[in-house]
Amino acid sequence: MNYQFFAKIWKEGKWFVAEDLLSGVTTQGETLAKAKKNLQEAVELYFEDAPKKEKIPKSAWLNTIFMPMQIQYGEATI
Repeated sequence: MNYQFFAKIWKEGKWFVAEDLLSGVTTQGETLAKAKKNLQEAVELYFEDAPKKEKIPKSAWLNTIFMPMQIQYGEATI
């Protein structure tokens, strides 16, 4: 079965941190490309090792919308 995942990637110091938004699997890499590759490998390992009951059900994707948003907070725009 294919699993399409959505990642959040940000930079902390010299490292890029990558997180799969549904499973919570998180990893890092020294470059953006390495962080993406590491996350894909980590998510694959997660599904190989996770007991069936812990895997993300297909229903988790139903009616799920991912979208960027902005708010005004103090002096800065987030």
